Amino acid sequence: MIELDGYRYEYDDVPGSADAGPALLFLHEGLGSVGLWKGLPQRIAAATGRRAVAYSRLGHGFSDLPPAPRTPDFMTTEARTVVPRLVEALGLGEPVLVGHSDGGSIALLAAAALPVSGLVVLAPHVLVEPMALKAIEAAREAFDGGDLAARMARHHRDAEVTFRNWNDVWLDPAFADWDIRGELTGITCPVLGIQGDDDPYGTDVHVLAVREAAQGPVDLLLPHAGHAPHLDRPALVDGTITTWLGSTD
Repeated sequence: MIELDGYRYEYDDVPGSADAGPALLFLHEGLGSVGLWKGLPQRIAAATGRRAVAYSRLGHGFSDLPPAPRTPDFMTTEARTVVPRLVEALGLGEPVLVGHSDGGSIALLAAAALPVSGLVVLAPHVLVEPMALKAIEAAREAFDGGDLAARMARHHRDAEVTFRNWNDVWLDPAFADWDIRGELTGITCPVLGIQGDDDPYGTDVHVLAVREAAQGPVDLLLPHAGHAPHLDRPALVDGTITTWLGSTD
C-alpha cells in the first residue's frame, strides 16, 4: 500500500534494471485492479528487464474506497492528480504508461499533460459509442441478476462500490457527450495502440483518433480479439509490446 492525500492505494512493484529503460506504469480497466491484469506487468517486466508498477484506483482491488461517487470527469481527475503524485512518490521518473480501457483513456490524458517516455493503450476510449453503452447496460444486468457480483467480490474490497462507480457514471446522461479527442494533440511521446476487432465496448475509431491527433509516432496493432487483447492473445500482445518498447529505446 502507498498513501496519497490520506487514501491508501494497492500497488505491485516489480523491480527492474535502471539501464533497461524507463519504468512501466500500468493503469487498469473500468472493473479492473492490480490482480486482474492476470500477470501482464510481470511478463513484460521479465521480458524487458524494466521496472513495472501496477496500482488499483480507489474503489478497486484492495485500495481504499472513494470518498464519493464518481463524476463524468473522473478520468481527467485521475490523470491530472493521482497519476503524477504516484509517479513522484514511487520515483518512476518519466515512465511508459500502459493503460487498458478506462485506464487507457486515463493514460492518454496523462500523457497529454505529463512528461512520459511512451504510451501503450489497449482498447482505450476517446468518446462514447452507442455500442459501448449497450454493453455496459448488459453488464448491469449481469451484476444485478447474474453471477458478476459474486465473481467481482473475489477481487475487490467492495464489489458493489467498484461496479456502481464504473457503471453508473458511464450510463449517466451527462456522460453521453464525453469526448477527449481534443486533448490528444498534447501527446508527443511514441504510442502503441492495440484494439481488438471483436470488442463489444468499442471499435477502432478510438486508436485511429489517437493516430490522427497525437504529435509523436503512433503504431497500431489490430488483432482478432475482444475487449482484453492481452488476455485473448497474450503471446501476440506480449511480443508486440516487448518489441515496441525495444524500438523506442
